Amino acid sequence: MPQTKTISIGLVSILFAFLISGCVSVSDKNMQNYRLKSVPLTKNTQTQASSVIYELYQQHREWQGVRYRLGGQSKVGVDCSGFVQLTYQSKLGVYLPRTAKQQSKLGTKIQKRELEAGDLVFFRTGPTSKHVGIYLEKNKFLHVSQRKGVTISRLDNVYWQSKYWKSVRL
Repeated sequence: MPQTKTISIGLVSILFAFLISGCVSVSDKNMQNYRLKSVPLTKNTQTQASSVIYELYQQHREWQGVRYRLGGQSKVGVDCSGFVQLTYQSKLGVYLPRTAKQQSKLGTKIQKRELEAGDLVFFRTGPTSKHVGIYLEKNKFLHVSQRKGVTISRLDNVYWQSKYWKSVRL
């Protein structure tokens, strides 16, 4: 087992999920209640990335096909920001706020070409609607689609390309 080292999320940040008119809302005042927790990652950056990718694919296997439900946070139904919040907490030990809007205010904005496993990817799916997912690798991200439920999509898909807003590293 490789030696581990605790670092602040760094590599880990969520890609994106699917549309949603805000993915539920909680007041911005509550943002101060969310603190990024340290995540134990292996010493080697390549091993860290592999570990994050493994955990994210594992989450996909466990949740694949779970239907989209606005405000949902269970296998009965889940929305984009709820899925991102649950994934970060259960697989990466990081607590995030509940809404896509709140999640978009965390971390450091990065360029699409800089994406690494765990980075959050955000989309504008309507005038006031935001969608969030978690970047995996090779232009793929994990999210909740209204049509397919929990799924993996591609950033270079015509729809997602046109809706892309920004990427964030926590």
